Amino acid sequence: MARLCACLAATTGQARAHLEAMGAAGPGHVPVDVPGAELGLIPGEPGRATGPFTAYGRTAVGEVTLHNRPVLLSALAARAAPPPPYCSDGELLLQCWALLGDEGVALAEGMFVLAVLDGTDLVLIRDHVGARTLFYARTDGAWAASTSLRALRRWPALGPTMNLSAVRSFLTFAYLPGEETLLTGVREVLPGRVLRLGRDGTVTETVHWEPRERLGEPAPEDPSGHVLALRALLEQATAARLPAAEPAAVLLSGGIDSSLVTALAAKLHTHPVHTYSISFGDDLPNELGYSGLVASHCHTRHRILNVSGETVASRLAEAAALLDSPVGDPLTVPNLILAEAVAADGASVVLNGEGGDPVFGGPKNLPMLVQEMHRTPGAPWDEDRATAYLRSYRKCWTDLPVLLTAPALDALRDAPRPQRHVEPYLMPEAGSPYRMGHLLNQLLHCNLRTKGAHHILTKVERLTASQGVEGRAPLFDRSVVDHAFATPPGYKLRGTAEKWNLKEAVRDLLPDTVVDRPKSGMRVPVQQWLTGPLRELGHELLLGRQSRQRGLFRPETIRTWLKGEGTLLPRQGGKLWLVLTLELWLRSYEI
Repeated sequence: MARLCACLAATTGQARAHLEAMGAAGPGHVPVDVPGAELGLIPGEPGRATGPFTAYGRTAVGEVTLHNRPVLLSALAARAAPPPPYCSDGELLLQCWALLGDEGVALAEGMFVLAVLDGTDLVLIRDHVGARTLFYARTDGAWAASTSLRALRRWPALGPTMNLSAVRSFLTFAYLPGEETLLTGVREVLPGRVLRLGRDGTVTETVHWEPRERLGEPAPEDPSGHVLALRALLEQATAARLPAAEPAAVLLSGGIDSSLVTALAAKLHTHPVHTYSISFGDDLPNELGYSGLVASHCHTRHRILNVSGETVASRLAEAAALLDSPVGDPLTVPNLILAEAVAADGASVVLNGEGGDPVFGGPKNLPMLVQEMHRTPGAPWDEDRATAYLRSYRKCWTDLPVLLTAPALDALRDAPRPQRHVEPYLMPEAGSPYRMGHLLNQLLHCNLRTKGAHHILTKVERLTASQGVEGRAPLFDRSVVDHAFATPPGYKLRGTAEKWNLKEAVRDLLPDTVVDRPKSGMRVPVQQWLTGPLRELGHELLLGRQSRQRGLFRPETIRTWLKGEGTLLPRQGGKLWLVLTLELWLRSYEI
């Protein structure tokens, strides 16, 4: 296992020293022929970095998994430039970009990042939806990039300063929704982008893919054409992600998204399908009855993993440390345990149903749709869409005045507003060329580019990679996403039926009980954990000396929340979870 890193500096010696400081010493160092430039592999960090590979005068390292090699091979053959038939995925992608430019990257479907030395520039490429992540920074006249934020944290020239604006964003969204990271000066390459970093400090960004709204007018009265086309794309996306010669593993919650992936895997795979579910105890509302029904219907080998509050308490710091950016999701430890179980069973790939809500429309869009129906523009109580969107998250955004200390609030006075992360998708005055016309599509586009790329996909990738497993999400397939935004919104939200077209596309594969059930979700007993196994840890971390010295949170507010008092009921558990997750992450990175 390895991560990648790259450096562009004034001299080769300086670049080599920077890479060694980031952990690419010894066998991880990759010499190249460009003066002042170095590429590296960081051994021992969970990832699939390989290289170097060269094509048409460019040299690269990457973490690349392609799902459509035949398409790329055919595109190169059409240019009379067929690559060796057994070249690696990374080399194949580099050849496509070197020969075809951004269009060559846009042809690819998969999970990938590339760091390419192109002349005197360092070029960073990230996949369409953000399945893998790449960070970069500039200081002392040098560029450095890595798929590991921890590697950049080790770069002495950068320093360990906390980005307070990112703290506010995390407390607002429960993840970091854009380019910013919690390390001052470090940025994240956005999905679907090609970033060219010049030796002189210039940055040029191009877009190789962004979802577009392509709705025909008027919408056809018969939706069957859209439904059948979606079914074909779902089968294609799932088949492309199935492992070649081993049983298929699927994380099965019991909801429609993971159930349809299970059913498609069982239909298309020539090997057995193994499914995995989580239980927090029989006394809590859960979806185990549905996951068991799907497993029985699809004839999978099914395992239910029991996760206790004591287990969560003992492993929460470990799970937080595996993430490049904190994720305020109480399922991080259960997700890690699932990945361990999959790896212990010998699987190298695990499929999941992530993507159904941000691509096809789940219930979390309903508050925004209702708010728009009842808006009174110009009224004193009216809110713009971006502000209403932040409020709909129901995290800590409205609590920041009583949660953050006075010095922290004062330091944030002139910082950019958190609304900037969602305004390009929701607000016409933002002037984004990619903003969609229909409100539902605006919300889905926003969800895809914020939560999808910076919460769902990065969490799955980092936790599964820590166990040597590759997590794959068929519903985030580029062709599936393109089809979703070419589908009339009324087919996605049809009356009160959410994700209607997705359900209809797989209705023949699953029992009606599963297809037509309302979304309930898994009840995660956060409040029980915080008043039980996590009580002592929460007090120690959030009210201890180290937290007080950092000066972020008001101790009196934390004490009130820990007692279950104040204005937070009934959601103080989820909000405390954000603060606790952030504190554990900051300690792990020694910030």
